[in-house]
Amino acid sequence: MKILVTGAAGFIGSHLVESCLDDQHYVIGLDNLSSGSNWNINHLLDNRSFKFVKGDIRDRGLLSALTKDVDILYHLAAQVHVDKSYIDPLETYEVNVQGTQNVLETARLNDVSHIVYASSSEVYGSNVADCPMAEEHPLRAPHPYGASKIAADRMCYAYAQTYGMNISIMRSFNVFGPRQREVGYGGVISIFLRRILSNFPPIIFGDGTQTRDYTYVSDTIQAYRTVASYAVVDMSSRTACLPINFGTGVGVSVKDIALKLIELTSKELEPVHVDARPGEVQNLLADYTKATALYGWQPEINFNDGLKRYVDWYMKYGNR
Repeated sequence: MKILVTGAAGFIGSHLVESCLDDQHYVIGLDNLSSGSNWNINHLLDNRSFKFVKGDIRDRGLLSALTKDVDILYHLAAQVHVDKSYIDPLETYEVNVQGTQNVLETARLNDVSHIVYASSSEVYGSNVADCPMAEEHPLRAPHPYGASKIAADRMCYAYAQTYGMNISIMRSFNVFGPRQREVGYGGVISIFLRRILSNFPPIIFGDGTQTRDYTYVSDTIQAYRTVASYAVVDMSSRTACLPINFGTGVGVSVKDIALKLIELTSKELEPVHVDARPGEVQNLLADYTKATALYGWQPEINFNDGLKRYVDWYMKYGNR
């Protein structure tokens, strides 16, 4: 099977490429290396079943060439940094919305069999009720990053409905694990750990009670691969191309993350609090009932075990 992964040199993308190669597929990886890194995929470059292309999803000509004869397209490439979206909302829109439409249009013209799109839990904004978020939760992202992901998410749905394309929309909650950089809300773990190991206190924006639902990267990769294995036969089906949540249903506060990392590293430090970010989402918690019902997917790694695995990995490789 021929697979194209956009954002292939990123944290999640590199793990996904690795998984596809392990299953003997031919994989093309596309990344402009703006947030991804060669380091994530260097160990794969000698594999004859892997071809890496440095390029941008805003280049429709390149995408047109790469999507020919592709069976599955995993679209992960994005401007993923919430803070950067405050500073440069135009670039965020161009990459996340226009770039996604380029992917969809070239895939449509080249008859790609199945597209799996990496949406985000950030499309929801904060919980409107004190309970996990189902897919029907209002889309109320309070920042340009979240708004751009809403637009791309809905563009995927529109292409599926208009052109009968097989498109799976994955709303993953915050993913963490090896190879993660200091980007996004999963990246807070990397940021805190780097500071703690350098004997600097972790810096918390606001009071630290804001929570996220953290999923270990191996569980997320299993979700991608499982979703891609399901082909939608009847596009009129009620479940065809509907977004699906992937998370753990367990919220962890930023303050708790800081304290757990201090404990795991045996450092004598105390977190430092600074002013809260403007428009920050306070709570995100997944209801992944549909993921289990439709795909049989459930997370296997709990947060504490995943955090320990990440700290062990970082102690060996993180400074590189």
